Amino acid sequence: MAATATSKKRSPKKKPLTYAAAGVDIDAGDEVVDRIKPIVRRTYSPRVLGLHGAFAGMFKLNGAGKKYKDPVLVGCTDGVGTKVKLAAEFKIYDSVGIDCVAMNVNDLIVQGAEPLFFLDYLGLSKLDPANTTAMIAGVAKGCEIAGCALIGGECAEMPDIYAPGDFDVAGFCVGVVEHARLKKQLKAKAGDIVIALPSSGVHSNGYTLVRRIVKDAKLSYTKRYAELGGKRLIDVLLEPTRIYAKAVVGLLDALGSEQAISGMAHITGGGLPGNVCRALGPTVDALISANAWQPPAIFPFLQKHGGVETNEMYRVFNMGVGYTIIVRPNAAAKVMKILRKLGENPFPIGVVAKGKGDARVVN
Repeated sequence: MAATATSKKRSPKKKPLTYAAAGVDIDAGDEVVDRIKPIVRRTYSPRVLGLHGAFAGMFKLNGAGKKYKDPVLVGCTDGVGTKVKLAAEFKIYDSVGIDCVAMNVNDLIVQGAEPLFFLDYLGLSKLDPANTTAMIAGVAKGCEIAGCALIGGECAEMPDIYAPGDFDVAGFCVGVVEHARLKKQLKAKAGDIVIALPSSGVHSNGYTLVRRIVKDAKLSYTKRYAELGGKRLIDVLLEPTRIYAKAVVGLLDALGSEQAISGMAHITGGGLPGNVCRALGPTVDALISANAWQPPAIFPFLQKHGGVETNEMYRVFNMGVGYTIIVRPNAAAKVMKILRKLGENPFPIGVVAKGKGDARVVN
């Protein structure tokens, strides 16, 4: 009897494992670098050195008409918080980049510093070239508004860390101030006037509460509400944070050596009570009149639908004031006149009185 040959089944040959198959696309990252090159270069000044795509950015401190005799570097870092949850959900990517710059630069100028350069960090689940470029374009737009250069950054594709569609954006800013300006800084005293610069809305703080209000009240992000001037709720909530850099730096330059400003504050988390106090000494209070301005429509809208107490609203949100400047009473009119010429709409909201270092909103 003839022997019969037995055939063995061959298992299909596996494709070689790649980084892309594991969830990280190097080619997409390279495409983003190419796409953002002209966007980033729009933020450059003659003080930016080096090539796009280098391992680190370089910036020349002096030059281009700016000379510092005794420069002090000022740095800060911040992110946008849970506002990015809404941006991710509704696939609106450009505005949060502006927010990221604003949250950093507005802190920086409180020290009297001129913003010099900015770096961003973007962490996401999947690096989509078009969406990622839109995010970075927002950062670049913020840098243009602030007058600083975007000299570098990082895009980290981490599908094991971020859920599909999720992302986060943070940044780091460096500025410079003349040491003499710091040494001549006045201290707030009784009688000083608190001047406000208006916000564009919620800015970038309090969004965990905002999202809870929308959820509990069963509001629709895409509905147009008459209370909001017929705008969609999502568009009002994603309005970018205002950037005050050019106005504040311009004001400081216009005042020169004149002793007028005794404190400034960026109104972020903690609202007016939690931030204006940071510009005070231990012997004075800031008394802020709630009747001095009308908060934008989004704030009474959120308060009504969320059942939030008024004190809590002022403790969480900026309530329409994004930045405050404390000035000597005899300089208040001049300061507001300069700010108006610089495109701002300043208005007085309170006074400094003897106290214990607190800021209070009063009727």
